[in-house]
Amino acid sequence: MTRPNTHYSFIEAMSLLFFTVIISSCVNTKKIAYFNDIKDSTFIASKGSLEPVIQKKDILSISVSSLSPEATVLFNTPNLPITPSASTTNTTPQTAGYLVSENGTIKFPVLGDISAAGLTQKQLEKNITDLLIEKKLLFDPIVTARFLNFRVTVLGEVNHPGVVYAPSEQISILEAIGAAGDLTIYGLRDNIILIRQEGPDKLVRRLSLNSSNLLKSPYFFLKSNDVIYVEPGKTKMAASDRTLQLLPIIFSGATVIIVLLNTLLK
Repeated sequence: MTRPNTHYSFIEAMSLLFFTVIISSCVNTKKIAYFNDIKDSTFIASKGSLEPVIQKKDILSISVSSLSPEATVLFNTPNLPITPSASTTNTTPQTAGYLVSENGTIKFPVLGDISAAGLTQKQLEKNITDLLIEKKLLFDPIVTARFLNFRVTVLGEVNHPGVVYAPSEQISILEAIGAAGDLTIYGLRDNIILIRQEGPDKLVRRLSLNSSNLLKSPYFFLKSNDVIYVEPGKTKMAASDRTLQLLPIIFSGATVIIVLLNTLLK
């Protein structure tokens, strides 16, 4: 009776184990890579507006200067830092600024209610400048408006979810995701959810990081208070359970042991 070749049986068993592990851990890299359809030396024009528009509940810093510093003090009072009270735990000075009301207006010293919502910063600056000159309150004033609360929120399958502030008052979806530590391996790159407040309604858009169309999308540049949510893939649930994750390897190892024992005991 011929004894079986245990050397070849062992090699076959190890090959089976290796093949099983490779198949179970195989990942489609095209689903992970960003903009995998883009070609080299491609110019893509974005349709998004680079200049943010003032919205209700925005907080603005509006500074006024002129040839008469004494006369401008009154108009800059709302921009002065607020000193925290003894009962508060936050010791960082905060700037009051101008809150855009539900009516879309701000209460400006002397001038009263001024429309702000729906305007760009430059438009609001020009309106205030014209009013100051028209009412002869200041001579040759210079008005500068800035956002104090330009921020977006990134949630879901990113490494550092949370609120991202944009001091430059401009941020793209890529910058926001980068500030949040990029997507985890489980995040769906082809189904990013953007939630944006449009008046009384909420606008929801699904965007794909796998497509170069995002670069020319009107949603490439984010607006203040936008929310980005990265959905988890189907493998997230399996990966969260270490037992399920190790089952293919355990079964493969058990198969190899059974094959070896069966071969050696013959």
